[in-house]
Amino acid sequence: MLYCCGVTVYDDCHLGHARSYLAWDVLRRYLQWRGYTVHYVQNFTDIDDKILNRARAEGATMQAVSDRYIAAYFRDIRRLNILDANDYPRVTEHIPAIHHLIQVLVEKDYAYAIDGDVYYNVRQFAEYGKLSGRQLEHMQAGAGGRVDRAACAQRNPDDPDRKKRNSFDFALWKSAKPGEPAWESPWGMGRPGWHIECSAMIRARLGETIDIHGGGGDLVFPHHENEIAQSEALTGQTLARYWLHNGMVTVKGEKMSKSLGNFTTIAALLDGQGSDYPQPVDPMAIRLFVLQAHYRKPLDFTPMAIASAEKGWQTLNAALTAELPSHEQPVNALDAESVRRFQSAMDDDLNTAAALAVLFELAKSIQREVNRRTHQSTQTLSDRQLSITGQTLNQLACILGLEARQEPTASAPDSSLDLDVAWVETLLHQRQVARREKRYAESDRIRNELQAVGVTLIDQPDGQTRWHRS
Repeated sequence: MLYCCGVTVYDDCHLGHARSYLAWDVLRRYLQWRGYTVHYVQNFTDIDDKILNRARAEGATMQAVSDRYIAAYFRDIRRLNILDANDYPRVTEHIPAIHHLIQVLVEKDYAYAIDGDVYYNVRQFAEYGKLSGRQLEHMQAGAGGRVDRAACAQRNPDDPDRKKRNSFDFALWKSAKPGEPAWESPWGMGRPGWHIECSAMIRARLGETIDIHGGGGDLVFPHHENEIAQSEALTGQTLARYWLHNGMVTVKGEKMSKSLGNFTTIAALLDGQGSDYPQPVDPMAIRLFVLQAHYRKPLDFTPMAIASAEKGWQTLNAALTAELPSHEQPVNALDAESVRRFQSAMDDDLNTAAALAVLFELAKSIQREVNRRTHQSTQTLSDRQLSITGQTLNQLACILGLEARQEPTASAPDSSLDLDVAWVETLLHQRQVARREKRYAESDRIRNELQAVGVTLIDQPDGQTRWHRS
């Protein structure tokens, strides 16, 4: 069971979001290739101050804004060949579950209600700080925008921070403000705090303990620390066996973010609408750019780095789409040494940079052999060896979500150039689900539908499916 903190849906996703979801997509693909059944859940935060501000500015509703940017999320992320999660819970679908968790925490004296707000009593949870390594006694009063009680006493009586017993307590339920969406609760009208939302969605969709919890490195504290405090105080069980956090995408050393205005959206990069990127960037080049760095390390985003990734993808794509000679007998084998090295790299905390090195070696071996045969009429690999090398490259690339893209030719029909890739990927996902549920007639129908518009499917040994324009 894998849970990842999803986006707050108030704007288009940028490359920082893509980096996170690409990391968990590769983790999921790799675990499945190793034989694990992965149930992946990724939430949408659809109630938040930023969403409400956007709704006010547009004269729209919170739900209308959320729905629009959830649709935009799927459009962008599928273009990057990121597989859909098994489940996408929304916060607003889990209000009763949130009420239940808060009520039990209050009953256990881990939380307290005051004037319509409910706060978590951090000092009641002895292990607080075990994920981030922080200790309450060493933290500065005022961290995260909070202040000590003496300072709070001098504040406006309506300031919610004034109600807290100590500076580090955090809100589980916030009393309603005029003009904002609110729900009935045992403490009055209001809405949930941010941290309790993920605890409730994990418990509702996956249970008390999950295998892996993923998210951005900026969520370790306070978000994930607070998730642990809430969930483990409630159940007495470990929330997650493993925590994985991806590093930030940076621009000139600063984290890419909406607040700093240094972000580039996924759509702008793919469509060539940015000032630094006037030409569309291939989605696979973006995947390659992200995977060339270890997922936990910072990733600096520059035009030069993107250009390098585009050249790297051209090398891989040329080998993946090379016309290799057919062999008399079907070859269904992989190069064992390459697979061993790839697996060793991925087992080392998802070292995708080392795994990519294996792919590039295979690609260059194919290119050298094709060039020899084409220009020198000589060969150093047998047809069988060349076929095995090609199959190995294709399968390992598929695990990283790198899919061959056949360049359109002059004779290709115009309709192929206008093919909606997101639509194809959606149908492929539906077909995967149908195959998994043994609805083979539906699977065949989808294959035929795609074939009718010139899309050929190639089912891989690991259960994944590649496609290309016929």
